[in-house]
Amino acid sequence: MKVLITGGAGFIGYHLAQEWSKSGAKVYLLDNFSRGVEDEELAQLLSRDNVTLINADILSDNIPHNDYDFIYHLAAIIGVANVLNQPFDVLKYNTELTIKTIELAQKQKNLKRILFASTSEVYAGTLKYFTMEIPTPESTPLTVTDLEHPRTTYMLSKIYGEALIIHSGLTYTIFRPHNVFGPRMGMAHVIPELLKKAYSLPEGELLPVFSPGHTRTFCFISDAVYMLKKMAELDECQNEVLNLGQQENEISMRSLAEIILRLVDKNAGIEENEETQGSPTRRCPNMNKTKSLLGALPNTSLEDGINQTYEWYKKQF
Repeated sequence: MKVLITGGAGFIGYHLAQEWSKSGAKVYLLDNFSRGVEDEELAQLLSRDNVTLINADILSDNIPHNDYDFIYHLAAIIGVANVLNQPFDVLKYNTELTIKTIELAQKQKNLKRILFASTSEVYAGTLKYFTMEIPTPESTPLTVTDLEHPRTTYMLSKIYGEALIIHSGLTYTIFRPHNVFGPRMGMAHVIPELLKKAYSLPEGELLPVFSPGHTRTFCFISDAVYMLKKMAELDECQNEVLNLGQQENEISMRSLAEIILRLVDKNAGIEENEETQGSPTRRCPNMNKTKSLLGALPNTSLEDGINQTYEWYKKQF
């Protein structure tokens, strides 16, 4: 079994590679390190006999074929700051990366599946302009937000990516991640960001929280990669679009911050700041379809997941 993961040195790619390598598969991480991180964890992963790094740009024509069984396409320009600062590049490169990955997949002799990382942002326009069911099922009609807003470019690149995958002629699974978190995810995400702020908070000061009334559900990384591996292995997931996340325990940003303060042992209050522009007020996936195809889903508690994340991050603070 050979598995290629584009963006393999990134957060989800790294943990997914760990999961596949434990099962004995030969895992290839394709990354040019424009976003992926070279660290001790990655070095330990690469020390395994069945894990190989391909340090290259997908847009080059030098990617070894290797006759992969599964290809996960995770590589993309992501992150609100990147999207707001370089919207043209988001549209251009995310589309080109997907096309190149499809072309690579089409050259494989025995490819069983290409798995494409979309985003929960594809639901943002429907939430903004129409009444949308929450928890949100995959059958929800998709609506694009204002094209003049830079943030639209990311969700548009992923909607277009979904269409490219569907019409590629390949057997596929498209997954839409919802707030996956855990160790090694980088600082530009709400849980590690709040952990660092709470950890460094001087006595007597308030913890600043943006969009305090906005709600999310969070999925711990070990649960996410379990689902991602099952999505590839099960024939029932062929040519399906699936939510990836947790449906239970929707929580406000204020309540999340209160949990974090308690877990880092800080007796402090909350400073409620303005809403983040473009951030949806609620986000929660309907996981019924994913559960019906995969069977029982793991559900690491939010506090346990935050604790594991904190244990990793506090060594970096």
